[in-house]
Amino acid sequence: MNEERKIAGLYIRVSTEDQKREGFSLPEQEKRLKAMCEYKGYEIYKVYKDAGISAKKGNHRPAFEELLQDIRDKKCNTIVVLKLDRLTRSVYDWENILKFLEENHAYLDCANDDINTTNANGKMISRILTSVSQQEIERTSERTKFGMVGAINEGHIPGRTPLGYKRDKKKAVIDESTKDIALRIFQLYHEGKSYQAIANIYNAENVLGKYWSDSAIYKILQNEVYKGDYVQNKHSDHPTYYSNVVEPLVSRELWEECQVQKKKNSRNYCRSLTYLYLQKLKCPKCGKTLGGKATNKKNGTVYFYYNCPDCRITVKEDQFIDSIDNIINELYEYDKVVNQTLLPLIKTKLNSPKEKLEKELSIQNKKLERIKKAYVNGVFNLNEYEEERILVESAIQDLERKIKECDVCEELQFTPEDILIKRDIDFINRLLYPKEAQENLHSWKELSRNEQAEYLMKWIESIELSYDKEKIVVKKINFRNLFFEDLCQLYCKGYLDVSRNVKDENGNKLKIRYSEYLQPEKVTENLLRLRKFYNVDYYESIYYYENQMIKFEYIEGRQIVRCFPIDEENSKMGILCVNENDKTLLSDSKNVFEYIPSNNSDNYIMKPILAL
Repeated sequence: MNEERKIAGLYIRVSTEDQKREGFSLPEQEKRLKAMCEYKGYEIYKVYKDAGISAKKGNHRPAFEELLQDIRDKKCNTIVVLKLDRLTRSVYDWENILKFLEENHAYLDCANDDINTTNANGKMISRILTSVSQQEIERTSERTKFGMVGAINEGHIPGRTPLGYKRDKKKAVIDESTKDIALRIFQLYHEGKSYQAIANIYNAENVLGKYWSDSAIYKILQNEVYKGDYVQNKHSDHPTYYSNVVEPLVSRELWEECQVQKKKNSRNYCRSLTYLYLQKLKCPKCGKTLGGKATNKKNGTVYFYYNCPDCRITVKEDQFIDSIDNIINELYEYDKVVNQTLLPLIKTKLNSPKEKLEKELSIQNKKLERIKKAYVNGVFNLNEYEEERILVESAIQDLERKIKECDVCEELQFTPEDILIKRDIDFINRLLYPKEAQENLHSWKELSRNEQAEYLMKWIESIELSYDKEKIVVKKINFRNLFFEDLCQLYCKGYLDVSRNVKDENGNKLKIRYSEYLQPEKVTENLLRLRKFYNVDYYESIYYYENQMIKFEYIEGRQIVRCFPIDEENSKMGILCVNENDKTLLSDSKNVFEYIPSNNSDNYIMKPILAL
């Protein structure tokens, strides 16, 4: 066997890590192996080169596969390598190579390792050397993973930075110029828009000057980075989850609710008719979600029904809609006055990112100058320059718009107390100027079914039904947590009210506007503000919580504006009232619909409210 003519296939390999080590370059390996073959009298058939490929288990090496095939075809019979770890660092792969050599009557010769694969001792030594190499690569992998864990926990997330973030000293931080684009995607999806619908909106608005696909929207909504987390090897069998590694762009609640929203946003639910309560009503018997159907009459009237196929229950929409109309009207008023008008202004003021925005604007302006210089110097061609310029100029325009919004908020100087004043003024307006109020204050009934459906999608998670003497009634309305997060905070601080059904001492039913209200000094301040517009009186009363009865000196013709606790230990409540025959103290009654009184001592200074 030793006298058999040796025809050698020289196998040389270098990985990215090896290129940093002296003596492992491909030319150096080839030179040393050719010298060894000349010394030992081997005929060289071919040199096989794999560059930049590691010897880890499972890596595809084209040149090595070619060498094995040439051995099968009897073109050569000896593998010549510099060291055993050039061939493999996996014990598993080495066993397969040993088996291959034996089956094809081939050999292995290493320049730096005394390897003899023709006997048991030689095979044992080769296995030991391979085990050492495998341990080395595993230890290196462990050190790399350990370092990566630390880096990720510090905010150095691998891969491309998601929309809404940028790199700052290698860390992923929120990008003020694009964060609202990503945030809006979550908000639109949460409100019921599909991936494609959101993509269509962004394409119509030419957001960032690029084409948006439904898959791009999907990837953003699936990315845990937006809630502050990171998942490594997400699509593998063993993903690694890192929590709170970057500043979140959306709340965890919003992110999780968007994942739940997938089924509700499915295109399967797209219909020609608008079902207000589709996927929201729960069967009064089994609790399953009711489906929807409708009938069209000859006169064009459409009647909507919701049914449970399992329990054979059908619910007409008008059977329960009256029982929740008051709640829906209040929600609409809250959303219109608070969420869409005052609260965004207050939030912008309290959490004003103006300094960050101005800093980012400076960065984008400098970036635009660099792009222009690069084009002049020939770094970019015209198409590349135009593409980059449009993106940067779009970011600059968006930042300038946000800075102006901050300036407007500072100028208007809205406060949470303004919400309370606005709500009270609107309530009094409806009492004293019902006709004008109807013209100025839009109601829920005036909205189209499509508009109503969008609001309900945003507000309500589900509606539980039950039986009351064989009549189907609303048992419970489960509201979306995010819709009420801000409202609950404002209510707890006394800035918002709720409706309560109470009785007077004669047993008459009353519906009052109740709030936790403010500290005594704030009560006085707000009362003085209201008296700039209307003759508002203040009374004190006793509220009996056990039977929900309110006792106070009622004056004929007085209407309750608001009730609030002033001494809970003694069940004392404060009451604001107006005379139903009064009118505004202002010379022009139109101003009560367009302004709110300021907290300034000057009775004539008022704050304008943006048109609703």
